[in-house]
Amino acid sequence: MQNLHLIRLELARDPEHPDGDRRHGYEFVAPLDAMGRLDLEAWKETRSRCTVHRFNSSDDDMRGHLVHRAGGAGGSQWIFHYDVEGDPEETEVGFHFESHSFNQGDYVSVRDLEEEMLTFLVVSVRPLDS
Repeated sequence: MQNLHLIRLELARDPEHPDGDRRHGYEFVAPLDAMGRLDLEAWKETRSRCTVHRFNSSDDDMRGHLVHRAGGAGGSQWIFHYDVEGDPEETEVGFHFESHSFNQGDYVSVRDLEEEMLTFLVVSVRPLDS
């Protein structure tokens, strides 16, 4: 079972955005397990369908893929790899995506292209049809 979901993240509130910013975030497709965590084995079977769309108010949207790669503090990490539009060397790293759940209301962090760590709210998680 592939269990693919469309996950929407929006910038959470911070000192610069006291109400958050729904115009800055990500929509990505990923397989999730029963706890809402990224499912590595299912991703291996569906990696070509695991896409990401980064959006923000400054109009520099990017598209790419959700990728799992060796490296990082835990030995591996999940990244947004912008290989569809933009520089193929540009990546953004999910902070502890391997252990976080992606359920509506959860918070996750991403190290963006400028190497800034930003926190995002999971605003929706919707199953995709197989």
